[in-house]
Amino acid sequence: MNGRLIHIGSAVVDYVYRIDSLPAPGMEKTASSFAQVAGGGFNMMVAATRTGMKVVFGGQLGSGPNGDFLRAAFANEGIETLTLPSPLMDSGNCVAMISADAERTFVSWPGAESVLSLDMMAPVAVAPGDWVFASGYTLSYVKCRDALTEWIEALPAETPFAFDPTPIISDIPRPILSRVLARTTWLSCNTTEAADIAGPGDVGAVAVRLLADHCPKAAGVIIRAGAKGCLVRLADGTAQIIPGFKVAAVDTNGAGDTHIGAFVCALARGIAPFEAARYANAAAAISVTRHGGSSAPTDQEIQTFLSHAADGSGAQGRTHKANA
Repeated sequence: MNGRLIHIGSAVVDYVYRIDSLPAPGMEKTASSFAQVAGGGFNMMVAATRTGMKVVFGGQLGSGPNGDFLRAAFANEGIETLTLPSPLMDSGNCVAMISADAERTFVSWPGAESVLSLDMMAPVAVAPGDWVFASGYTLSYVKCRDALTEWIEALPAETPFAFDPTPIISDIPRPILSRVLARTTWLSCNTTEAADIAGPGDVGAVAVRLLADHCPKAAGVIIRAGAKGCLVRLADGTAQIIPGFKVAAVDTNGAGDTHIGAFVCALARGIAPFEAARYANAAAAISVTRHGGSSAPTDQEIQTFLSHAADGSGAQGRTHKANA
């Protein structure tokens, strides 16, 4: 694999509290554990680099203790930062509350990652073979979205661009979202986000509309459904439901990030899309059995998991031509 993954996103410091359940309004809970970890876009980058891809960061980090913490985490994973630290502010943070049912609730405060300009991004040069990734979080920031959208639109036509709209999709102005989707090569989203873009309906019909009406240049779309797996629809009209794997989840934080990081890495290695999705399902399944958002497995761990999967648990679904 010669190309890199250029991540144009936002990384923050996560303050993770584990609780049995969310407190009632006006009440208080004592956490069973606490951890300070790198989060946000870092989780997707970790998934890609641990599965074999060279990853570089083209967003912005801060100049205070949060930024220093993130730079150390990046260095530990071999992720290079291409841009200079913000001279004006520190990186942001996110409070993540993980309940006993493995679900997560977030409250975030933006920092340096919420400010991006074309001048700041000047050191981010795309080379042949590179992949580019962006998420909806960066596009939701008022002081990021215009410059980032222009930069994405100016990408070389042959550069694959992967996009995850994320749960804050409603905070992205529809004209900005439409412009980014129009340049997207691979769209990865969950069922709620897919319906937000293309309207409600059967997931197969939603995938058809995503490609036909919103992502005209895409090679395909992938709609994630958590433990159930995902649906992949390609531009040629073929589609396949890729079942998930049954595991005992302890923390779903970062599962979507792990999925798309592993998926992009698999595609970059030349793995066919449906098999890449199965690989990504396995990566996400392993990640939810571990605590922490950046709990992505290595390629070897995924291969071992797949080789030991029970017959049918991760088998590929039916390939079919859906109605256009």
